[in-house]
Amino acid sequence: MESGLKPMDAEQLRENAHKMVDFIADYYKTIENFPVLSQVQPGYLRELLPDSAPTHPEPLQHIFDDIHAKILPGVTHWQSPNFFGYYPSNSSIAGFLGEMMSAGLNIVGFSWITSPAATELEMIVLDWFGKMLKLPEEFLSAGKGGGVIQGTASEAVLVVLLAARDKILRRVGKNSLEKLVVYASDQTHSALQKACQIGGIHPENCRLLRTDSSTDYALSPNVLNEAISNDVTSGLIPFFLCATVGTTSSTAVDPLPDLGKIAKSNDMWFHVDAAYAGSACICPEYRHYIDGVEEADSFNTNAHKWFLTNFDCSVLWIKDRNALIQALSTNPEFLKNKASQANLVVDYKDWQIPLGRRFRSLKLWMVLRLYGLENLQSYIRNHINLAKHFEELVAQDPRFEIVTPRLFSLVCFRLLPPHNDETCATKLNHGLLDAVNSTGKIFVSHTVLSGKYLLRLAVGAPLTEERHVNAAWKLLQDEASALLATL
Repeated sequence: MESGLKPMDAEQLRENAHKMVDFIADYYKTIENFPVLSQVQPGYLRELLPDSAPTHPEPLQHIFDDIHAKILPGVTHWQSPNFFGYYPSNSSIAGFLGEMMSAGLNIVGFSWITSPAATELEMIVLDWFGKMLKLPEEFLSAGKGGGVIQGTASEAVLVVLLAARDKILRRVGKNSLEKLVVYASDQTHSALQKACQIGGIHPENCRLLRTDSSTDYALSPNVLNEAISNDVTSGLIPFFLCATVGTTSSTAVDPLPDLGKIAKSNDMWFHVDAAYAGSACICPEYRHYIDGVEEADSFNTNAHKWFLTNFDCSVLWIKDRNALIQALSTNPEFLKNKASQANLVVDYKDWQIPLGRRFRSLKLWMVLRLYGLENLQSYIRNHINLAKHFEELVAQDPRFEIVTPRLFSLVCFRLLPPHNDETCATKLNHGLLDAVNSTGKIFVSHTVLSGKYLLRLAVGAPLTEERHVNAAWKLLQDEASALLATL
């Protein structure tokens, strides 16, 4: 490698990294020129790339050319200001810089001794974030609890379910696994079902309780109480309740205070999934949505969704870290060291599924320091105001219906079928979704609530401005007119 790119060389890194930063910056300057939703067909890339890796090195510019010609056409541009699908996955300058630093140091911080700064910065930064959310002190690292960065909310719910499972089994006996019951609403993220599968909870004991428009699709405490009572009568053991603040379909908010009381009276683990909407609760006017978190055993929000922290960075707080450690700890000889053996430090390997972990707290640290609380609050408020603006536009067109009250930055709506013919409503709105997405000008996604097929427009991309929301609405109106003209 004497004449080519070395595995590591400071000056070669400087030269090539500058080129990469320029390439990425140019991408963001032109991001609106790309179709938001990739328009390629399955298997497209195999036709464009060789069957085997190159024997000899290639210039970086050739790779840039291939990214332009072959990779970017197959990318759905999540950072586009016209991306309104699913939920946001924020990128930011601060998050990008933190990602660069993490990649540059490239530590594997599974225990304190492998990089003390990685462990201690994570503890400090998650205390900062917890204080911004006004979480109870039990969730902070000074006590028996603390925070940990997971990859996703799916990992977060899995590890706390395993902790809750082992905690209850220590009390009732390992042979009672088949009796354990999990509760959540039917709007809860499917990650809970996967966690139950992995955790050995019988599928028939995962209670996804029905919701409807009478509670705006939030979990009813009465329905939960009835389900628990029936299960106890049948000799089953309620042990885990998952509430959601900002459900995936419609941003429904489960009533945490009432659910927390039920969980406590039945000695159940109470987990709060605020993956999307938790970030909004740094704003005082939205903090009430997590009132009742005092009764929770664990709380999760995704900084990589709506908090300007590049993927992945899912933040989990827990009141009793020993519950996690007892469920997930391993202590092989080759990992033993004085600090760990003396219980002087936190070893995050025992708070997660994998052993290895990246220095992800650098991203969140840079976001908090380079933007500050006031700017982060303004950022979230701006997106919510843009969603309010879109909601007002929809409400002014009698051909459309807003189906659920807007919470945070998501609007759920649909095109009304002619003559109120509900039999064609799904086909009509599916057609509208396909029509707007196939233009490449915007991307929106859908859901189904009470049998109604709905379009979802979620505002949250860092570059989105009012003009993008207005353009999205005009496109929806134009495509709706074209569709209705064919009926």
